[in-house]
Amino acid sequence: MTTAAASHERRISPVFIGLALIMGVSGWAVWDGYSINTGFGVFLFVVSGWVVSLCLHEYAHARTALHGGDISVGAKGYLTLNPLKYTHAALSIVLPVVFVILGGIGLPGGAVFIERGRIRGRWKHSLVSAAGPLTNVLFALLLVVAFALGGPADGLPTPFRSALAFLVLLQISAAILNFLPVPGLDGYGVIEPWLSHGVRRQVEPFAPFGMIAVFGCLYIPTVNAGFWDLIYGIMNTLNVPDYYAANGYAWFQFWHGAPTL
Repeated sequence: MTTAAASHERRISPVFIGLALIMGVSGWAVWDGYSINTGFGVFLFVVSGWVVSLCLHEYAHARTALHGGDISVGAKGYLTLNPLKYTHAALSIVLPVVFVILGGIGLPGGAVFIERGRIRGRWKHSLVSAAGPLTNVLFALLLVVAFALGGPADGLPTPFRSALAFLVLLQISAAILNFLPVPGLDGYGVIEPWLSHGVRRQVEPFAPFGMIAVFGCLYIPTVNAGFWDLIYGIMNTLNVPDYYAANGYAWFQFWHGAPTL
């Protein structure tokens, strides 16, 4: 079995390079205070950073599937990190960005299409599903390292520090939600290979509604409170105070004006 992909199928897309440049330039502008509107700079930095993480999330699924035996992912453009190549670009990119803007939460989006029939072995199937949210975990840890490099007194500006904290929150919430064992989400994909054929057939019709069900459950006050308590607990464990994330979200919503520090 070969896992080879042509060089042009693995070439990083100019679209992704552009997103990474926007993230870098806007992050520098927020750090340096160059932005005329700090909130708008934070908005660009967070949105571009969030989309970059979504691209890496889907790339991790595809790359793991490639090594698992699905050599079709290369021809589909999934290894180029181009979000426009996703099966459902609107679900994978647009919808998650809308969720961030409206609710400050990293809800998962759609997924790349993996030809599961090409992959042999339950562990490989589980790993393909787990690879995406594990990328969110890794991204969050890298942001935590940057966050820990210093505070306002050490030269790391408060707006930039707050934007990093908000990005950490998005990655943690995305990882938690993606790992839920709900049909249609990655968490269910992890356990699905270990379920009986009968159970999988019964659950399959509910997969398109999994994310809708999760979104609806978050409107239940007790569920919502428990969810945010879990996120803030993880952030505090990582020494990322939740008030920085709150300030980051306030700056992110620049149309409401600057936050009160």
